[in-house]
Order: sequence, then C-alpha cells, then structure tokens
Amino acid sequence: MILGKTMGKLFTVCEWIMKLAYVNLLWFLFSIAGLIIFGFFPATVALFTIVRKWILKETDLPIWRTFLAVFLKEFKNANKLGSVFIFSGIFLAFDVFYIRTVEGLFQFILIVPLLIITAVYLMILLYIFPIYVHYDFKLKEYIKNAFFLSIFHFHITLLMLISLVAILFLLLYEPGLTPFFSAVSIAWIFMFCGMYSFNRLDVRKSKISNV
Repeated sequence: MILGKTMGKLFTVCEWIMKLAYVNLLWFLFSIAGLIIFGFFPATVALFTIVRKWILKETDLPIWRTFLAVFLKEFKNANKLGSVFIFSGIFLAFDVFYIRTVEGLFQFILIVPLLIITAVYLMILLYIFPIYVHYDFKLKEYIKNAFFLSIFHFHITLLMLISLVAILFLLLYEPGLTPFFSAVSIAWIFMFCGMYSFNRLDVRKSKISNV
C-alpha cells in the first residue's frame, strides 16, 4: 500500500517534469520559428497562459493545442506590446552609451534619472506577462497597471527579482537545464507572485466596496 502511494507520487513528479520540459521546448521552438524578435513575445504569452491555467488547477489541458492557439491569437497584440519594450530598451541602451561619453557633474546629473527609469522599466517587465494573461486591458493599461502593482507590492517585486537572479545563476552553472526548465521556471514564479498580488488587490477592492 505504501509502495503504491510512493510510486503514484513518483509518477506524478515525473509527469510534471515532462510537462514543464515540454512546454519549455515549445517556447524555444516557437521563439526561434518567429525569428526570435517576432516569436519571443507571443511564445512567452502562450507559456504564461499555460502556467496560469496550471496554477488555477487546470492541469489536464492539451499543451500543444493550447500553446499553438494562444500563439496565433496573440501574435499581433503580443508583438505590439513587445515593440514598446524593445524600443524602450534600445533607447535606454543608447542613453547608457551617450552618458559614457560625458564626464564630471553632467554625467552624474544624467545617470541618476537614467537609473530610476531603468529600474521602473525592469519592474514593469516583471509584471507585464502575468498581467497580460490574467486581465483584458488596452496596451497602455497593461503598462500602467504593471507599474502600480510593482510599486504597491514592492516586496513581491523584490522576490520576483531575486528569484530571477537565482534561476539565471543556476542556469549558468547548469546550462544543460536551459532548453528544458529555463523559461517555464521563471514564468511559474512570476505568475505565482503575480496572482498573489492580483488576489490581494481583489481582496482590497472588495473590502472598499463593502464599506
């Protein structure tokens, strides 16, 4: 009896490892198929969508069909959102190179606001995919809500950032895990933290409405 339960748990663990590896491989393949730039954002949206459903206990969903359907459906909108972050990132990179060409007090005056803007940019990035797959907003509202959530739940934002750094360090030491567990592990942590923030926000709204 005990052996049967142990084997059942072991089978469940192996099944989940296969699911995680499978969806991570899909993410890689669809990102490459979209020439990375055009494939990354819709593939990441599809990945977060599946992870969100798993967290919500929808564990029997067809992974391939779900991933493909979301990828095709969100291809245009996800790339619109992605273009905002790509061009913003390029702008920040150019600012960094420009600041390196100046010296003295002027460099200090420029670098302080740049560091603040970069921090805000990264904080929004942490929340943007969880918000995108959880809510139905317009483009500007996704960015605005990602910013406010990252500020209001700053401890969760820090947890997401620390987790991201920890996973990246692990992948540097074990690069063989990258094709199988890199993106999906990050997506799981971000989605879990994001949904925790969403639930807290919903509780706060319900308390206010009941007053």
